[in-house]
Amino acid sequence: MTDTAEPAAPPRVHAAVRRNPYAYMLDDAELTELLRTLGERRAASITRNHVAAPGEAPRGPYPRPAMGFVILDPTADASTAPAEAVLGALTVGEEARRFLPNAAAKAAAHRRLKGNNGTAVHTDPHLLGTGAFRYGHSAEVRGVVVAASSQSTDQDLYEASRLAAELVEELGARHREYEWSRGETDWLSGTDEPPAAYAEMIAWFPEEPAGAGV
Repeated sequence: MTDTAEPAAPPRVHAAVRRNPYAYMLDDAELTELLRTLGERRAASITRNHVAAPGEAPRGPYPRPAMGFVILDPTADASTAPAEAVLGALTVGEEARRFLPNAAAKAAAHRRLKGNNGTAVHTDPHLLGTGAFRYGHSAEVRGVVVAASSQSTDQDLYEASRLAAELVEELGARHREYEWSRGETDWLSGTDEPPAAYAEMIAWFPEEPAGAGV
């Protein structure tokens, strides 16, 4: 009787949301579940590339079966502190959390420099400064910045770019579903009223005098 090896269990995916700018259509639990689902896609890619034979994987075999990802909020104001600009993060595989600080550093540098962290790392180190992370690219797809860590720089960039692209597509699809569920409205909110922040912007403008326009 020939023993048959059991297939390896898929890497564990853990996702969490720090900041949810899409509460008009997804609550925190739903956004977390979306990130987890996208993380499972990355887990499948990571596993496939990790077990690939030399010469088989397009970017070479991945050295580790684990990765950490940090996703920034594309709606955050430029003045928002880095820690407050994080939309969420996810880990794939065992002991992947240790890679999150690396990914966070790449994402923060990308946001500050308005471009791929790898450009500064490799060609403009004068832009980094004390405490900067010395390795790796970051990805931006249609305004969504994602950074990943644990593989080679090219492999990190590929996985980050795929997560960013798929998140953009999924959010767009959910938004279209929301539009059809609401019909004609002006504001992305449950009340369809202007948010207080915009009322405050024009609060200084005087009321029109009685009879104006008559």
